Parts: sequence; C-alpha cells; structure tokens
Amino acid sequence: MLLPRVLLLTGSFLPLLFPQAGDWPMYNRDLAGTRYSPLSQINTQNVGKLVQAWAYRPGDSGGRPSAEVTPLVVNGRMYLTAGNRVLALDPETGNPVWRYDVQGDLPSARGVAFWPGDSQNPPRVLFTAGRRLVALNANTGKVDPGFGKEGEVDMVVGYKGVPTVYRNVVMVGAATPEYTPVAAPGDSRAYDARTGAKLWEFHSVPRPGEKGHETWEGESWKGRSGTNMWGFQMTVDAARGTAYMIFGEPTSNYFGGDRKGDNLFGNAVVAVDAQTGNYKWHFQTVHHDIWDFDLPVAPGLIDIVRDGKRVPALALIGKTALMYILNRETGEPVFGVEERPMPASDVPGEQLSKTQPFPVKPPPLARIGFQKEDIVTEADTTAEHARACRDLYERSGGFYNAGLFTPWLYHPEGAPNRSTIVFPGATGGTNWGGTASDPRSGYVYAFTQNDGSIGWMQKMPEGYRDALTREAPGTPFDRGSEGGPGPYQRFDVAVKGAGRWPCQKPPWGLLTAVNANAGEIAWQVPLGVTDELPEAKRRTGRLGLAGPIVTAGGLVFIGATEDARFRAVDAKTGKELWETRLEYTAHAVPITYQGKNGKQYVAVMAAGAPAPGAAANHQALLVFALP
Repeated sequence: MLLPRVLLLTGSFLPLLFPQAGDWPMYNRDLAGTRYSPLSQINTQNVGKLVQAWAYRPGDSGGRPSAEVTPLVVNGRMYLTAGNRVLALDPETGNPVWRYDVQGDLPSARGVAFWPGDSQNPPRVLFTAGRRLVALNANTGKVDPGFGKEGEVDMVVGYKGVPTVYRNVVMVGAATPEYTPVAAPGDSRAYDARTGAKLWEFHSVPRPGEKGHETWEGESWKGRSGTNMWGFQMTVDAARGTAYMIFGEPTSNYFGGDRKGDNLFGNAVVAVDAQTGNYKWHFQTVHHDIWDFDLPVAPGLIDIVRDGKRVPALALIGKTALMYILNRETGEPVFGVEERPMPASDVPGEQLSKTQPFPVKPPPLARIGFQKEDIVTEADTTAEHARACRDLYERSGGFYNAGLFTPWLYHPEGAPNRSTIVFPGATGGTNWGGTASDPRSGYVYAFTQNDGSIGWMQKMPEGYRDALTREAPGTPFDRGSEGGPGPYQRFDVAVKGAGRWPCQKPPWGLLTAVNANAGEIAWQVPLGVTDELPEAKRRTGRLGLAGPIVTAGGLVFIGATEDARFRAVDAKTGKELWETRLEYTAHAVPITYQGKNGKQYVAVMAAGAPAPGAAANHQALLVFALP
C-alpha cells in the first residue's frame, strides 16, 4: 500500500464534519450515514399540508435517466447528475446556475460529492464517470485543472457510486464484473482532494501475507473479480478516523467451486484507517456466497445504550435482510451472533460453508423462508394472479427451501423436476436503500421487500451469453430456471395491465423501525399499495429500491416503492401521515434542506417509465414544502 500523506484538520473541513442544519452536503447527509436532519419546520402536525414547491425536468439529458440520484445542498446551491450532465441549481426555485456536459462515459447516476476547498483550492464537486474521477469548480461548473491531470484522475477501474469525502481524502469503490471470474479486482482506493494524488488502495481479495488470504484455497484469489464496493458511499467515524467499507460477493455469482473457503472480504464490512487504508477489523455476513447476497450499502453509525453504558455502534443490513448491530470500534456483535449449521450443495465441486452467521437480535426484517402454503390465493389478490402463480410452481417442479441459505439444486441438463426457491432473492431483502438512524430515539429505519428467486444450477448451453450482461458465465455451471438459462428469474408473474406481482402472500414491501438499544423491532408496516386490487386488498406493500431519511420533526420520508408514491410516516409509530403520487417511481433516497428564505424543503428524484397520463421525459426532481 502507498505511504499516507499527513492530513491536517482545518476550518474548511467543518461543513462536512459538522453539517449546517439546513444543508444536505453528502449522499447520506453526514459521514456517519445517519440520513438524519435536525430540521423540524415540517413535522407530524403539519406534514399533511405539503405541496409541490417546484420541479426540475432535465428532458433529453443524454443517456439513461438518473433514477437513483440523491442531490446535495451546500451553501445555498443544489448539485446533482442528470443523464450526461452535472448541474447546479437554485434550491429554492430549481433555476439552473451552471451545467457541465460530460463527454465519454456518463457520470454516476447516483450523484456527486462535495469538497469545501482550502486556502489554495476552490470548493469542488467530485463525481465518477466510468474509470474517471472528475473535479469541477463548485462555483463555476468548470473543470478544475489543479486536480489530477486537467481535472481528472484515472481510477484504473470504474465506479458507479458517489465518492466519500473525509477531510482531504476522497474514497471510492469499484464496479467490477460480478459474472466473470477473471477480471480486475474490486479494490477500494483513496485520493487527495487537493491534488488527485493516490493515497492508498485496499485489496478486497487479500494477497499472500495479508489478513484473510487463507480463506481462499490455492491460487483462487488470483485475478478474482467481484468482491467490490459497487454501492453508494462509505461511512466514516470522524472522531476515530475509521472508514467502513462494504463488499459484494466474489465472482461468479452462483458457483464457487473454483474458490473454496470463506472468501474474505466478500460480503463483509471492513473497518480501515480513513487516512491510510490500514485494516482495523472486519465482519463477514455471508461465508462463501453463491446467492448474490451483497452488502450494497455502508452501515449507519449510531450510539446506543446497553446495560446502562453508551456503546459506539453501527447497524449493517444487506440483501439477506438480517441486521447486524456491531460495536464499531471492535466489530464485535452487540447482541450476539450464532453460526448455524447449513445444508451442503450437490453441485459438482461446490463446497459451501458448514455454518452461516445469524444475529441473535433483531429478527430478520424480511421473509427468509418459503412453504407451498405461502403462495397467494384468490382471497389475497385475484383469481388470475393466483392461477398464474400456481402454474409457475408446477412448471418449476415444485420448490425446495431450507431457509435463508438454501443451496441451488443441481440439474445437469436443466430438467425442471424440482427448483430451489430462495428468500430473499437476487434483488435482496434490502438493496441500495440502506438505513436511516435517529440519534435521539436510537431507532434505525429500513425498507425491505419480500421477493424470491427460483431456479437451479445446470451446465450452460455452448456459446451461451447472459441476456443482461452479454457475457459467458466463465464457470462450468450457472443458474437456470423454467424460463431458461440466466440468473435473474424471480418468483413473480405478469398480470395483465398491472406489471408483475410477486407470487407469495403479501406483504411484499415493508418499512421497519428497529430499536437499536434493545435489538428489537419497534414497529413494522406494509409500504405501498396495489391500485388494481379492490380497496380491502390494496395495502399489499410493494417491491422497490432506495431507502428512507428521518427528521427532527418526527418524520420518516421515503419513496422507493413501485406504486410511484412519496410518503411521510410517523417515526414513532409507522403511521402514514402524507402521500403524493409521482410521475415515476422514486428509486432514490430523498433529502430535506432549508432555503435562504427559511423554508424547509423535501426533495426526491423520480425516473423511469412514466405513470399513465404523465409526460414522457422519464425524469423529474420533485420538491415539496409547506404552503
């Protein structure tokens, strides 16, 4: 690893270490990843009066809509990406201040980072575009030539997330392939915010002599891809100078016979010194992953009270929908973890871990098992939907499930005599949504979904290319299902005029508050409605992505669900207090901020296929305030 540079704390860092109450200066608002805002002008008593204050529609911005972007608001300006553009807007009106058109690879569809500058450098907007890390002058929107080579740094591998800025350190992950075993490793890197010089690199697959190397049999670590931080941002304990990285699984997604062992640091949170990248501790949530059970988003940091003592903790949740509450100084579980015995695989060469870690508390936040009796009936939804789900079950030969870590059954030629069903499925119990944490109550909020994957392991046909990645599996075996080869078949069916509905009984989407002080669920409610159903059946909860924020006004704001709604719920009870229909689904984490006029605003990006009757520009930043 490279020698660290000495980084001094000066006044210019204070806006990031201690955000102004009215700002939202980074993706998760603060380095601790709380997504907690101290604003309370909008509260449980008046939130029902919220109205749209303004909207910004980029129109034809080039490339795909930025469906996942969370804007920043710092020092009276809003910064975001939209298609091939990076934008600065007036946060009170949405009027453009400046615009930068990105050439080549598109900028991250998840947003930008902000560095406040110093006595020699102006404040900068930092973003990734493919393998480039780019710096713009935050005042003018022009490339800042003092950073890297004419405003750019070559990161060697691409990153689709948002950089994490701590003091003068800019940290990024890697969006390396998850389907091709031999490719660039998913290492994390850090750069100097002033010059662009590389500060450190952390090997996500340990090399000989490094911690965790022994968890890779033979030379299976060589050229191993995946094991990446493809999500959004790291979180940082600013007082301790510790950064928390999270990694997905190693390649390939569904077969690990060529990588026997627990495969660190796959599916692990790793604590490192933020200025040097030096390892401190790790906690692995899945040993030898073959289910695509990534950790998409870094943990939220929260201090809790346990046995009368204050404990510096973090709350970590990934696709398994298990929440691990750990001591963030040591990585030790606060409420204990059990290594439970697991069934073996019958796939040739596959050697699964004999145990997997389950937190003693809290319980799972989403479905982790399945029985035939769980299939929807006409009483749950409609006769058409229930019949199609039973047909899918029969075409699949019935389902085998032994709990969360059910191994994929092996059918060499893909004969559908029986399928495996796994809950949660490939899209996860939670995905990039992550958590929001209220430091006053000790509650941690998360959106989860009940969405299963079905299929088996088989030999792939000669010359096969995955429909999504356009790549060959690169392994002797990969996923198949009754719908054909490929890793993404879900346990759902198309419903005429209503998209696709899951096939297990509702609820399909949930919003949960966990009391981190006790390790218990404080409340859990279905989130989302199915408009096509009769009123008595409509509150099914809906699948979705993204996650919540929480405010001192006692509110949790969240979009996320496929029903194209934006909601506010009571943070104490989960009672829905306000909702509005959107033109598109809000696959992004919202923000709240205060304008120069003293008003509190709440904003969310919605993008994708338009709702019936909506304009077909595919993207809209929608901003709400009290009248």
